[in-house]
Amino acid sequence: MSASAPIEGFFRLDKEWSRLDTARVAILPLPYEHTTSYGKGAALAPAAIRDASSYLELYDEELDTEIFMLSNGIATLPPLCFDASCRDAAAVEAIREQVSRLIDQDKFVICIGGEHTISIGSALAYTHACPNLSILQLDAHSDLRSVYEGNPYSHACVMARIYEFNRNIVQVGIRSQGAEEAEFIKKNRIATFYAHDIRQGRYGSDMESWQHAVIETLQENVYVTFDCDFLDPALMPALGTPEPGGFGWDETISFLRTLAARRTIVGFDVNEFAPVPPFIHPQFTIAKLIYKLIGYIFS
Repeated sequence: MSASAPIEGFFRLDKEWSRLDTARVAILPLPYEHTTSYGKGAALAPAAIRDASSYLELYDEELDTEIFMLSNGIATLPPLCFDASCRDAAAVEAIREQVSRLIDQDKFVICIGGEHTISIGSALAYTHACPNLSILQLDAHSDLRSVYEGNPYSHACVMARIYEFNRNIVQVGIRSQGAEEAEFIKKNRIATFYAHDIRQGRYGSDMESWQHAVIETLQENVYVTFDCDFLDPALMPALGTPEPGGFGWDETISFLRTLAARRTIVGFDVNEFAPVPPFIHPQFTIAKLIYKLIGYIFS
């Protein structure tokens, strides 16, 4: 599918601010759902988040600006089509090709899934394009299984696949994993910041301490993969695999603000959101998180 024609886009911007040829940010909706193992609906997420984004205030009181202007606009691409012939490795390659094409056009790419499998293709494209790149995973689950339910491209295997081409991975917020994954982390000395260690003050008694510890492990360039179950289900109930003990809005936004100030975020994805009618606050929350992060990156 061509990445040239914008559609009715995120944040309901005027045409002059949503043109792909002039906007620095390109949002790529990826309604991919093939291996979800509990709650369903991830394929509906890009449209739900886009619709919610139409109701955001474009002016941000913290940054004292309309964020879309910082990036000279935000373009929305047509969703990729994932039919029966475009699954697993084929889906990963389709995403990689599209993201690589946008990178070649000097765009900052935001991929919105969809299940977590979408991150493999995007992370691969950025790994090829950017030297000294860390993959920062904000997630409740390690996603380091070699194979899950017979599929190496399961959402539970995402970071194992990414580790095969980029070993600079850092995990934050982990609070659920299998014994196989725990052993993989120990054997390969993967920087993993477990939620319980953060909560129990292993890195210091205040929020800045654990944030500093995480950022110190990162290369200069960072690709962020944001699994929505990083957030606590009290805030974010619309998830395929919710886990208690997650992170709140203020500490998440504080971390993203600090990260953007101290490292170069080159791209990011948001994944594993699954709309749950009649709730509307979850998709609004994710839309605002995306918009705020754009502001931090480009301010």
